[in-house]
Amino acid sequence: MSLLTVRKYGDPILRETCQPMNEISDSVRNLIDDMVKTMYEYRGVGLSAPQVGVKKRVVVVDAGRELIALVNPEILSKEGREVALEGCLSIPDVQVDVERAAKIIVEGLDREGKHVKLALDGLAARAIQHEVDHLNGILIIDYLSFVKRQLIKKKLSAIGSQQSA
Repeated sequence: MSLLTVRKYGDPILRETCQPMNEISDSVRNLIDDMVKTMYEYRGVGLSAPQVGVKKRVVVVDAGRELIALVNPEILSKEGREVALEGCLSIPDVQVDVERAAKIIVEGLDREGKHVKLALDGLAARAIQHEVDHLNGILIIDYLSFVKRQLIKKKLSAIGSQQSA
């Protein structure tokens, strides 16, 4: 397993929409393993493939219950609303309040290519929603009002300039 480089705010891949995958190959399983290692190394709760420079619909999440690895995740239903502070490995030292569904049902393929359907709540539900956002080019700062985004503009500029350095 390899440690991957986490892409930071300002990297164009973080704004791209990832395409669904047609098959689960050994390279996809290796990517999942590398993403898991990277997520744990950086002490994250979740990680998506575009965050490590790969334009594939793959996410990994460990919210303390069990490791979840999904290929082509699709959120089928959402229930309830809750606001909580979120951070992101791609936007270090920035935390923002994000409103998300309290409970979700998500489906996708596991690392072996088997169809799975999961009912999640709490941090696991929040993390899956966060990572699926990444697959669609959406970042936590997109949930901020214009005024709140202006308040962190300097911090975002600093992160973006580190990315291009």
